[in-house]
Amino acid sequence: MADDRIARPDVTLTVDRDGVIQTALSSEGLAHETLSEWRGRPWGETIDPATGSDLAQAMTSAADRGTLSCFKVSQRFPSGRELPMEYTTVSLGESGGFVAIGKNLQTISDLQSRLQTAQQEREQDYWKLREFETRYRLLFEASAEAVLLVRVTNLRIVEANAAASNALGAAPGAEFFPDLPAREKQTFDSMLERVRELGRAPGIVLHLGPARDAWSLRASLMKTQSGSFYLFQLASVGAPTTLPPRRDAYSADDIVQRLPDGFAVIDRGGIIRRANHTFLDLVQIGAEQAVVGQNLSRWLARPGADAATLLALLHRHGAVRLLATTLTGELGSATEVEISAIGDKDSDADYFGLLLRDVTMRLRGEAASAPNEAELAVGDDRPLEQLVRASTEAIERRTIVAALERSRGNRTLAARQLGMSRQSLHTKLNKYKVGDL
Repeated sequence: MADDRIARPDVTLTVDRDGVIQTALSSEGLAHETLSEWRGRPWGETIDPATGSDLAQAMTSAADRGTLSCFKVSQRFPSGRELPMEYTTVSLGESGGFVAIGKNLQTISDLQSRLQTAQQEREQDYWKLREFETRYRLLFEASAEAVLLVRVTNLRIVEANAAASNALGAAPGAEFFPDLPAREKQTFDSMLERVRELGRAPGIVLHLGPARDAWSLRASLMKTQSGSFYLFQLASVGAPTTLPPRRDAYSADDIVQRLPDGFAVIDRGGIIRRANHTFLDLVQIGAEQAVVGQNLSRWLARPGADAATLLALLHRHGAVRLLATTLTGELGSATEVEISAIGDKDSDADYFGLLLRDVTMRLRGEAASAPNEAELAVGDDRPLEQLVRASTEAIERRTIVAALERSRGNRTLAARQLGMSRQSLHTKLNKYKVGDL
């Protein structure tokens, strides 16, 4: 009996060839609806006009060709209630009209709504995690101390921040200073043993680097799914701690930092020496120290227009104008840019200044925006998972656009309103093809 109730239609109509309802019956779930009021009315008057084209096509197929049709409409009931319905039409012969059997899709719509809510919550959790990772990365790279992440099993460096790379020459993949003097090596091994037992240990002093300068080393233990690691924090003993003098007037460097286009200075080998805030946004890194000392090829690798091609042109001609290429950020975003560059001398330049302009929107024009409500109508027969994803993206895109409008295009303020980092907002803007507002 339960299976019979599930299979029973919610609405059954008989309609003549002119589309006028002759009889109308409902199931127990819709027994309160007085469908008798529909008798003698055109079927099209009882549904949402937005779905009328599907109805007209179905009636034509059923009446003229006798073919079976299945379609979805938004049905308006006599009580004023409106429900999504799926109808199947069966012809009763050339002059007999047809029968329309309807099934209530409200349950499916509710499920779509719940899935959409769950998808949004999952997206929020995901971006909170990405924001946490971004903050960790910013703190790691921006730290004035040299910070190293070293694998416990072989003492090889997994990660090194800019301070460690510049001051100590530490690089991922290398072993942590295997040539320590015997006395310091014994002290170092004893500290690591204590770290493995207690999770951390008091600091020690080691003489590291080419000049064998004195460095204070603190260590703690980190355990992850991919293994155990030492977190080493190193500070130069006796290093000056005074801050640079404050500048009260604008300088050329201030203006370069405020440029809306990316700007960077590289040497003849492609190593970055300076970079402004817009360049950091393009490569999705939060601090200049994290890009200084890195090769431009890390983010510029399009075949035929990569860093090697750019350097070859600069060495040959001394300048480049509007080189079209792609800049790939640390979080995976790809930005179409045009690069113009010039050397610091007319010939045999030692350094080159690069201006990188984001031309993504200009090249793509008014690209297809995220799905809107019309694309998510009841008649949409895409898989449910695609509908939920499209709905979530549409809502997210509108929220970002509204935040940018409220902040008058200020991305930092918009990111703060949305509760995400500036780098995460930059990734979203590229994803949804949203330009500066």
